Amino acid sequence: MAKLLEVEGLTKSFFGVTVLHEVTFSLDRGEALGLVGENGSGKSTSMNILGGVHQPSAGIMRLEGTDYAPANPRAAMEAGIAFIHQELNLFPNLTIEENLFIDAFPRRSILPLIDRAQIRRRSEELLAQVDLAHKPSTSVSRLSQGERQLVEIAKALSRNARLIIFDEPTTSLTRPEVERLFAIIDRLKARGIGIIYISHALEDVMTVCDHVTVLRDGHVAGGGRTSELDLQKIISMMVGRSIDAIYPERTVKPRPDVVLEVTGLSQPGVAENITFKIHAGEVVGLAGLMGAGRSELARMLFGLDPFLHGTITIDGKELVKPTPQKAMEAGIAFLTEDRRGEGLVMDFSISDNMVLASLEDMAGALGLLDTGRIAKAAREMGASMHLSTTQVDETLVKHLSGGNQQKVVIGKWLRRAPKLFILDEPTRGIDVGAKQEVYRIINRLVEDGSAVLLISSEIEELIGLSDRILTITRGELTGEFARRDFDREAIMTAATGLAGSREAAE
Repeated sequence: MAKLLEVEGLTKSFFGVTVLHEVTFSLDRGEALGLVGENGSGKSTSMNILGGVHQPSAGIMRLEGTDYAPANPRAAMEAGIAFIHQELNLFPNLTIEENLFIDAFPRRSILPLIDRAQIRRRSEELLAQVDLAHKPSTSVSRLSQGERQLVEIAKALSRNARLIIFDEPTTSLTRPEVERLFAIIDRLKARGIGIIYISHALEDVMTVCDHVTVLRDGHVAGGGRTSELDLQKIISMMVGRSIDAIYPERTVKPRPDVVLEVTGLSQPGVAENITFKIHAGEVVGLAGLMGAGRSELARMLFGLDPFLHGTITIDGKELVKPTPQKAMEAGIAFLTEDRRGEGLVMDFSISDNMVLASLEDMAGALGLLDTGRIAKAAREMGASMHLSTTQVDETLVKHLSGGNQQKVVIGKWLRRAPKLFILDEPTRGIDVGAKQEVYRIINRLVEDGSAVLLISSEIEELIGLSDRILTITRGELTGEFARRDFDREAIMTAATGLAGSREAAE
């Protein structure tokens, strides 16, 4: 019996440069294939060829034994290929049912009239298949990110998709939404639908996929059944070298002096009597579910959001009525979780973005910005951050990979030599190699005496990097763990608010 998808010797060149070298993989009906690799490894190019966006320079593809060569995305869709992109392709101002049939509204016989009854009936059937308990007439703007993703899956089912490609599907989902997505994928597999799952979250890949194919520099670097692989093997194939430890060893210990002291910080519905300290040279992790108040706390510390009661002290000096400007002057840096929307100006160059937080240092004698000084500062920081390009003046940040964009945001703040660096999801959506670069930067910060507040949804990341971990639930700190007491289950229990008490760490 023919496989659902066969890709043999897929090769692609752009302007004489080969970016994909004889890539080969296959997939059976009812199977999930994890396609992993660092940014620039060839994943997107492979999927763009599969989806009819690009034409291959060489190689063949087959769908259930029949040659497959889509001339455009519509041809791929008509062949039964569906994409669930990280940035969902929905119209928030339209209803669920309108989004489901936006490009194929059923008609009333030969008349140019939309058959609303058929749309409603078919939409109800599709939503039931993905367990989405909303009426088809519900506006998409009212749905959570996870619910919108289910609408995309329902749309794929409406087109009788036989292969669905998920691109970083869990990036913006809560853990319950992730678990629901995995259950839906299992159900799709049981119906004989093939899945290609692309993600930097390797633990999720191991959970949901039957096979893994690893790409590196446009080549297939290895793979196999997930039951015969582990994370260490996959990471080694991705980066082309053995990695003994995902998290680099830290040689310094926290110092006695307190950099940040928060006392009784409260804001109705957001924060409840939050009190904690961070010492120089210390990484304090903040664990909690989505909506627990992690990012809200970070925004209050940086002066972006108000609070009703409490004090924030930096190096023994109270930050009175904090604003971002006051926070920066006090030595606080804040890496937002939304790097594209809040951390970068996407149409600016690397140089311009790299100095956004330190423009006062870039002025010449007449108070005008010194472009030469800006370029020199950006080149130096780019080199220290191991950016993928040295063309910092010409390259727009929107043309960088996610990992390199994150390096630019971090570099922007490092130029200020912060006393306290608040990192909100610093490795979200970046590959394992870029993650290790971020981890090394964190180590360098604390070695230089800075304090770090690390917010992450990855509990393993918090355990691997933190000296202490605090847990937060509904705006209230519910647990505190010293490194010697780190236990994944105990931390998760406290983060869900089930621990019932906060045990002090020495």
